[in-house]
Amino acid sequence: MKRVFLFLATNLAIIAVLSVVLSILGPALGVEQGSYGGLLLFAAVFGFGGAFISLLLSKTIAKHSVGAQVITQPRNTTESWLLDTVARQAKAAGIGMPEVAVYQSPEMNAFATGASKNNSLVAVSTGLLQQMSQREAEAVLAHEVSHIANGDMVTLTLIQGVVNTFVIFLARVVAGIINNALRGNNNQGGGAGGFAYYGIVIVLEMVFGILASIIVMWFSRQREYRADAGAAKIEGNQSMIAALERLRGNKESQLDGTLTAFGIAGKRSMAELFMSHPPLEKRIAALK
Repeated sequence: MKRVFLFLATNLAIIAVLSVVLSILGPALGVEQGSYGGLLLFAAVFGFGGAFISLLLSKTIAKHSVGAQVITQPRNTTESWLLDTVARQAKAAGIGMPEVAVYQSPEMNAFATGASKNNSLVAVSTGLLQQMSQREAEAVLAHEVSHIANGDMVTLTLIQGVVNTFVIFLARVVAGIINNALRGNNNQGGGAGGFAYYGIVIVLEMVFGILASIIVMWFSRQREYRADAGAAKIEGNQSMIAALERLRGNKESQLDGTLTAFGIAGKRSMAELFMSHPPLEKRIAALK
């Protein structure tokens, strides 16, 4: 219930902020409402704006959504080891020290998020700490640190922004064409009005969104290979392979939304095209 509330509250806040930005930008840039330029501006503001606001809020949302507890003062040897390990890896990767957190979950998983290389979070599940050896867990932490060092959060946000923009823009352009054809251009108001138009927009956004997700997921899989390679460089190839081998018996990821893409383990899918993570077999083969 808490995750649903956070999702709704965040998206309502984003819509409100972007609506204000759009009302200011349009007249300032001299873009006419109803033109293709105006439509593209609308699509870009909501496409990029939503993605970047989500990025800026990512650490706060992540902590609340999984109930992650940030380690400020270590309470035991495990927390001391976590802080020391991430500090060592961050120095080796050339990034600022991320916040380190632990969250309650039986699955073996960890994720990284944050707005920049020097403003990030690495969170690890209790299930991973309990079921992995120290060497395997260090490799997983190095994988998440590599995500941060590679700038994956920002890059994925940019790609998502471009994709969102084209989905919003093309859905409305095509919907206008279809609606005009159906109405025979006989009614006043053109193709950008009425329930039929908005119904077509919703359907097209779903269709284009599915097609666009193939592009986003392809990039997501490539950055997993890069993060695996980065972890292997920090902690050794065999340690990363051992960690991936251990994940073979893992439950499906319980992380939601963008957190899924930044976890060490992703969700399963019937089609690899829609997977945020490559199959473990391919990741292991790439390291070998």
